[in-house]
Amino acid sequence: MTATAAIEAAGLRKAFGPRQATGRVQALDGLGLSVPGGTVCALLGPNGAGKTTVVRILATLTKPDSGTAIVAGHDVTREPRRVRELIGLAGQHAAVDDDLTGRENLFILGLMHHLGRPEARKRADTLLEQFGLAGAGERLVKTWSGGMRRRLDVVASLIVSPRVLFLDEPTTGLDPRSRAEIWSAVRALAKEGTTILLTTQYLDEADQLAGQIVIIDKGKATAQGTPDELKDTLGSRIDVVVADSRELPAAAAVIQRLTQHPPSADHDRRRLSTPVAAGAVTLPELVRQLDAAGVAAEDVSLRRPTLDEVFLNRTGDPADNGAGNGAEQGAAA
Repeated sequence: MTATAAIEAAGLRKAFGPRQATGRVQALDGLGLSVPGGTVCALLGPNGAGKTTVVRILATLTKPDSGTAIVAGHDVTREPRRVRELIGLAGQHAAVDDDLTGRENLFILGLMHHLGRPEARKRADTLLEQFGLAGAGERLVKTWSGGMRRRLDVVASLIVSPRVLFLDEPTTGLDPRSRAEIWSAVRALAKEGTTILLTTQYLDEADQLAGQIVIIDKGKATAQGTPDELKDTLGSRIDVVVADSRELPAAAAVIQRLTQHPPSADHDRRRLSTPVAAGAVTLPELVRQLDAAGVAAEDVSLRRPTLDEVFLNRTGDPADNGAGNGAEQGAAA
């Protein structure tokens, strides 16, 4: 483990199914990653890429078939008890009791962590206040909104201040206001020095929250870096929207001549798009060439790629829009 890494894994492999059976699902296939301390790292990947399996291994809930993983300075296989003392985990499913109040949930968790009754009460009050839930603390959780309940899930994982926090799809199914509340909580925790690894199906969430992103596909890390670093790997992109879809072929010929790449076409939006090396084409030159070809363009832009485009480039799949594959679902159950 490097001096500044709070999470480091190398060569992680994990398969599900009987060992002698054919068709075993290889959830992880030599995955490695490194997360600096005090940062937010987002784990992205298509359905079944292995995201939940990674979290479960790092949180000591699943043993890898091979490879090593160090969390907060301790080996997850050889020192699972010590790792558990230093981490928090908020999974995909609610871990709080709907038939208790918010304060009662946190108080009981404090007792389970051997805080003692006075300290457990104090910790519950502190966390409810810190995360804007004090006003609802005496209400049964089943009367809370979805965003509030999900925030309580995150708060419950902090009853003993963790050095590393794992959040598995913390905002799935929440409305925009509730997502913003969770984002605010995550930023506050990172600012206080907690290292956070989150899986998410929302690329805008990763772009907004994460200082580092790891993209995995078929159980392997295919890219790792800051959002800006990952976008820069694709260079720039040209987008041209023509006034009439019949002009798409002429516009495509101009773009291909300038970039040496045939552009992709969205006929419904009358848009052409293609990557281009930084500095290879200027916007004025492109506009002049389109004018010379008699193409009426409604919009011409030279822009940086989006994280969605990086994701597609590294995985060949659209971002998640649902639960993981059977192996991951089984692991998360």
